[in-house]
Amino acid sequence: MKRMVAVVLGGGRGTRLLPLTKFRSKPAVPLAGKYRLIDIPLSNCINSGVTRMYVLTQFNSVSLHRHIRRTYNFDAFSEGFVELLAAQQTNEKEIWYQGTADAVRQHMRYLQQPGIDHVLILSGDQLYSMNYQEMLDTHLRSGNEATIAALPVDRKQAAGFGIMRLDDDGRVQGFLEKPKTDEELKLVRTDPAWIDARGIKSHGRDCLASMGIYIFNRDVLIDVLTKTNYTDFGKEIFPASIRTRKVGVHLFDGYWEDIGTIQSFYECNLQLAQANPPFNFMSSDSPIFTRSRSLAPTRIDGATVRSSLIADGCHIDDGATIENSVIGLRCRIGKNVVIRNSVVMGHDFFQEPEEIEADRAAGRPPMGIGDGTVIERAIVDKNCRIGANVRIVNDRELRERPDDGIAAICDGITVCVKDAVMPDGWRLM
Repeated sequence: MKRMVAVVLGGGRGTRLLPLTKFRSKPAVPLAGKYRLIDIPLSNCINSGVTRMYVLTQFNSVSLHRHIRRTYNFDAFSEGFVELLAAQQTNEKEIWYQGTADAVRQHMRYLQQPGIDHVLILSGDQLYSMNYQEMLDTHLRSGNEATIAALPVDRKQAAGFGIMRLDDDGRVQGFLEKPKTDEELKLVRTDPAWIDARGIKSHGRDCLASMGIYIFNRDVLIDVLTKTNYTDFGKEIFPASIRTRKVGVHLFDGYWEDIGTIQSFYECNLQLAQANPPFNFMSSDSPIFTRSRSLAPTRIDGATVRSSLIADGCHIDDGATIENSVIGLRCRIGKNVVIRNSVVMGHDFFQEPEEIEADRAAGRPPMGIGDGTVIERAIVDKNCRIGANVRIVNDRELRERPDDGIAAICDGITVCVKDAVMPDGWRLM
């Protein structure tokens, strides 16, 4: 593991997560009240013994850079690092990343340094827990030149993934993006007995989905990037490598979620608030690391809280009801507030009492959620100022509503934009 480096791809626009990515990159989007998406791959690396990591960034990357600098600092004796590689003009290149593979190509010199045998390619927007040592063991044992993590799925799920076809030895022979018809599924079907024989219960699942997690022999990756102008790993590098290289799979059967849309982000967070969440943040063997903050414990005065996550530094007043929701850092929630099936991201800083009084004197809501407000099936981004008796409820059951600088509706989910101001009595129209 000491001779492997990880490359985390974090430079995409994240357009499907708008407006959450309006002011930040996708890997910087908050998760589960106190984490950010980028914490997942970096924590998996640390827990697996991979301590040399490059994070490739491009769009709206300031908050991501700040979070990584403040969080991931290794001591002088570990030789570990998390290095930020932003898109930049050089003597050789004057354009931004054209895709995931092009992003790695533009920083290829960092992979050509001595002491590197393998390169681990990761996405910055997935939620899962994986020991990459096991994946490397599979890669070395099989003699593969490239190995991709594969998730067994049934035929119904296969329509949302890239599906691989294997031979009896486990070598990838074909790849089909989002097969839907019986004819297409037949082309990429894997015998469930083959999956069972490798220690994973298939339960009738007969398709292997690409998870977008790759291990390459370093020299093979350099050769592919040098001799082609392919710009994307999933759509070009991987399918082309199947034809000319020995590419195998590493089977994985744990929880894995690609958080690429507002709906998937919303549903994932609410699942984490349940009594038996599908992903365990409390594992002592594989902790998820994030920025350490010296925040006071959350104070709850006579509120009712059910099936919810409450982060540090919050103050929840008497009569508030919070159900099936995630409440982020430093939230101030007023009296008789109702929050159901919602994600409230919290605030980046506390307001002093004199600042709160100044806001109220100026007729401006202070940061937080005012008395009597109702929030249902919504995502409230950071630093929102929500007044008293506000109603953030999609009463008209709209599927879409454009961003007006205060709120939008995406897939039927209301999203309050970062730094939005909603005066007393405001209603979602």
